[in-house]
Amino acid sequence: MAREKKKRRSNGRRSPLAAAALIGIGLLISGGVYAGASAAVAATSETSAHTALTADDGKKLFQANCATCHGLDLEGTDNGPSLYGVGALAVEFQVSTGRMPMQRQDVQAPQKPVQFTEDQIVAMAEYVQSVAPGPDFPDEHLLDGEGDVSRGAELFRINCAMCHNVAAAGGALTEGKYAPDIMDTSALHMYAAMVTGPQNMPVFNDMNLTPEDKRDIISALLYQQEAPAPGGFTIGSLGPVSEGLFVWIFGIGALIAITVWITAKSN
Repeated sequence: MAREKKKRRSNGRRSPLAAAALIGIGLLISGGVYAGASAAVAATSETSAHTALTADDGKKLFQANCATCHGLDLEGTDNGPSLYGVGALAVEFQVSTGRMPMQRQDVQAPQKPVQFTEDQIVAMAEYVQSVAPGPDFPDEHLLDGEGDVSRGAELFRINCAMCHNVAAAGGALTEGKYAPDIMDTSALHMYAAMVTGPQNMPVFNDMNLTPEDKRDIISALLYQQEAPAPGGFTIGSLGPVSEGLFVWIFGIGALIAITVWITAKSN
């Protein structure tokens, strides 16, 4: 009788492999739940951190990164101009293109990798706007690219092409300055450049170019960015000088090479 009970107990005992498998499954399930919960918490925290930035945060960022040149109260110093009246739009343009902060004093601030997140840039822009109001972000319809492309191209040729080139490829100015290539520039930054006049660019206020004029120019430039070059290889879109040089070097050079080959062949 005792042996029969012992046999039944041994027959009902689970295999060690089954126990190990159950433990493994439990660990996998608990680990997956923990990982998912951690990711959700991290995502929530990150979203909160992004959306929590205010003008006060922008003030701290400004004082830590910009006040050395522009002053704690935006009054300017010997190393940087006053920011009174520049507004949020100028701050967004300068910082989001990497022009600011400048690495060193020079004739012009070049574009370089951006040092701040979009939320940090907007926070600094809001701070400057709250202290020294100026041009603010435009209505979305001015940036939609749905304006009169033909009229915008004409306005660009009249007001902008003498510096930026008729193909918007940029060009050299005096004393080491230059008008940048704007073939990759966003609609917002086109508008900001016209309104705030960065670097050597003049300010085009609403008396010079109306908001609809600016919309048409932006539409023409966006169309030009997306349209293929009808002539094929653009050679930098730098105009007849580069095109003539290309023809002279490669075209005339090819003719000379063919002439030499024919002469050698006949001999």
